[in-house]
Amino acid sequence: MTLALRTPAVPPQTAASAAGLRATARIVARADAQGTTRLPVLDGDGPLALRRIRAHGNQARVCVVGAMSAPLGGDRLGITAIAEAGAALHITAAAATVALPGRSAEHATYDVHLTVGDGARLDWLPEPLISAAGSDLRMTTTVELAPTARLVLREEQVLGRSGEETGALRSRLVVRRAGRTLLDQETAYGPGVPGWDSSAVLDGHRAVGQLLVVGPELEEKPAEVRLLGDAADERSGDGAGQGVLAPLAGPAALATAVAPDALRLRRLLDEAARSAAAE
Repeated sequence: MTLALRTPAVPPQTAASAAGLRATARIVARADAQGTTRLPVLDGDGPLALRRIRAHGNQARVCVVGAMSAPLGGDRLGITAIAEAGAALHITAAAATVALPGRSAEHATYDVHLTVGDGARLDWLPEPLISAAGSDLRMTTTVELAPTARLVLREEQVLGRSGEETGALRSRLVVRRAGRTLLDQETAYGPGVPGWDSSAVLDGHRAVGQLLVVGPELEEKPAEVRLLGDAADERSGDGAGQGVLAPLAGPAALATAVAPDALRLRRLLDEAARSAAAE
């Protein structure tokens, strides 16, 4: 096994300027002859420190550890993760990512690129992204899936810390399977976005998220539509939030949910994950 792990205290490849910080991380997962997933590349710099954690069966597990406050205004951050054919990779985070205002008036960017090969599985399960007051972040997640790849992807966004207004947040998720677009959606919240907090969009909720499950088994048995939280029982009105799990036009299921806070949002998405697994 070859393991490349580089997280020095002052990374030479991290470029800092008046415009902000430039930092990247790269993960490659590869299955060996026995079917165990190894990590020949585990390379992070700046605020994107990577730690290998205890494997689960044949699945390699990686935790992204925030080594400094980021993203700030003007920062350019990026993560690339590749699960090669037959590999199994689980990626999580040690804590929430907080988008903050910085010295630069420029917006920050955070780009995630995920590639999953034939017969491989990737679980992308970071902690929430918090859009703090005064911040301006553009986030993109791009996923390339082989025809027999499996994906579990969770995104959670919290608009403002406790008792404060939200920053500006634009997020785009693009998922392609076998070269064809499976999902392409873009959302925007905060200052400068008309109607984002209206009853037609978030209706006062401050946490929004989704869970995407893709796998060949969903071709033969698509997920059934399921309402989540208050949407499942309009009489409850207990502030649990609400959401829906529905099949996509492809071997995939997508749950979308809104809630008053991150804790109740996670409960809704966990409920969706259990429902998708039981299909």
